[in-house]
Amino acid sequence: MGKRRAEKEAIVTRLEGKLGRSEVVLFADYRGLKVSEITELRERLRQAGAEFQVVKNTLTRLAARRVGLEGTEAFLVGPTAITVSEQEGAAPARVLQEFARDHKALELKGGLLRGRVLTVDQVKNLAELPGREELLARLVGHTQAPLAGAVGVLQALLRNLVYVLDQVRQAKATA
Repeated sequence: MGKRRAEKEAIVTRLEGKLGRSEVVLFADYRGLKVSEITELRERLRQAGAEFQVVKNTLTRLAARRVGLEGTEAFLVGPTAITVSEQEGAAPARVLQEFARDHKALELKGGLLRGRVLTVDQVKNLAELPGREELLARLVGHTQAPLAGAVGVLQALLRNLVYVLDQVRQAKATA
């Protein structure tokens, strides 16, 4: 096996691991972006728990096939960069969507969420979803609201009882 082939095999193996562990895989056309813009995008995605990289389409196709990801062929046409994340899928999609809004050269192609193929519109919808922390906060708020209401009702009943007992005491004191 030649040195070049061994390097490619190492890339495919590394990519297999990333694709196999990823919650979300997003594909984008990066043509026209400057190196400084790609570096900025990589940093934003890193902060969101994702990794952005450019890999040859044939190597990506091979790695995807090895880990059983179907439907990637349509995205692997022309210059393609992939974003992989083992965490939630909304954050990387949001970063890519915002970056594409500011930099017209970046064009989303689609993606995979837990192995399910996503169209460009579905990736955009995913980007609009609130983050995991916000969803958990909403859940806690919705769970807490009925309890807080019940506490308020019980406090009002006790307050009214105290008020009635005070009125009875005052009536007996004046009689």
